Amino acid sequence: MTSAPVVPTVDLGRWSTGDRAARGDVAAELDDSCRRIGFLQVTGHGVVQPVIDDMVGATAAFFAMPADEKRRWTPPSPEVNRGYSGRGVEGLSYSVGLQRPPDLFEAFNIGPDDADDADDADPAVTAERHRLFAPNIWPDAPASLRPALVTYFAAVRRVSHMLTDVMAVALGLPDRYFRSFTTHSTDTLRVVHYETQPGDAEPLEGQVGMGAHTDYGIVTVLYADAVPGLQIVGPDGGWHDVAPDPGAFLVNLGDLTAQWTNDRWRSTIHRVLPPPRSPDGATHRRSVAFFHDGNHDAVIECLPTCQSADDPPRYPPVTAGEHLMGKLLGPRTLQPSVATDTVGNRLDRKS
Repeated sequence: MTSAPVVPTVDLGRWSTGDRAARGDVAAELDDSCRRIGFLQVTGHGVVQPVIDDMVGATAAFFAMPADEKRRWTPPSPEVNRGYSGRGVEGLSYSVGLQRPPDLFEAFNIGPDDADDADDADPAVTAERHRLFAPNIWPDAPASLRPALVTYFAAVRRVSHMLTDVMAVALGLPDRYFRSFTTHSTDTLRVVHYETQPGDAEPLEGQVGMGAHTDYGIVTVLYADAVPGLQIVGPDGGWHDVAPDPGAFLVNLGDLTAQWTNDRWRSTIHRVLPPPRSPDGATHRRSVAFFHDGNHDAVIECLPTCQSADDPPRYPPVTAGEHLMGKLLGPRTLQPSVATDTVGNRLDRKS
C-alpha cells in the first residue's frame, strides 16, 4: 500500500457559471478522473458550511447515545434500507464475494423524507414503500437529527444531479440525459461511525472498519472526517489512502455507471480501516455517503456512446432496483451477493 496522492480535484463552481467552454473543461476533467481512477474530489459544490456543521453535530449526538437506545431504531428487515445498523452486523466484502468477519462500524440511513408527505405519490414510489421507499425511521432524540439530515440530504442531492449532468456531457450524451433515470431515485444517505476504544480486542483476521466493496448505484457524494482510514484500489492495483481537502467532497462511481459505460468508467474498490488506537481515549471517524442510485424500475444497459463493434456490451441489461437489492442483501445476511459483478480481476478474493 502506498500513500501517494491519486485523487484529482474538479471545481464544480465553473460548471455552475453556465459558460459553455468552462463546462466543457469540467466535463473533460471528470472524464479523465473517471477513466483513470473512478474517485475524485469536488470543490465549488455549493453546500454551505452551516449545513455541514449541523449534520456533523446532530450525528455526533446520535452516535454518542447508548447502544441499547440506538438499537431501538433498527429496521424490521434487511430489505428496508432505513434506520440504525449496529457494529458487527454487516460485512460489506460479501457484496463482492469475499467472506470476511463482520465490519467494525455502525450506521444510520435515511431516504427521501418528502415521500411521506405527497398525497399524489408516484405509483413507482408507492410500489416500493415496503422496501426501497420505506418510511424513514426517526429516533426520539436528538431533536436536531431529522432537520439536520433532511437539509443535508437535499443539499447533496443537488450536487449529485449536477454531477450526472456533467457526466452526460463527458459521455457525449444529450444535456441532462440521466435526469430521466432519476425522477424517483432510490437515494440514500448513510452516516457511518467508527470507534476504537483503548481496551478493544484486536480485530479478527481479515476484519476492518468496512470491508472492500464497490458502491452499487450511479454516483456517491461523500463527506469524510479528516481521520485516516479510507483506502481505494488505484490504477496500480495497490491500496491508497484517501482524504478530502477541507471543504471538498469525495465522489466515486457506482456499479450502474460501470455497466452503463461498459467499464470506460470503473466502480472503484474501496475499504475503511478502523481508527488508530490511542492510549488517551476513544478515537472516532465519521463518513456520510449520499448514494444516488437511480429509479428502481430504470433499465440500465450499455450507452450508445460506450460501445462499438470492437467493444460490444460487457454486461446484460438490469433494472437498477434489482441490482441494488442484490447488492444490499449480501452484506446484511452475510452471504455473497448475487448481483452483477463489476470487480472482475481487480481484487484478490483469496487473500
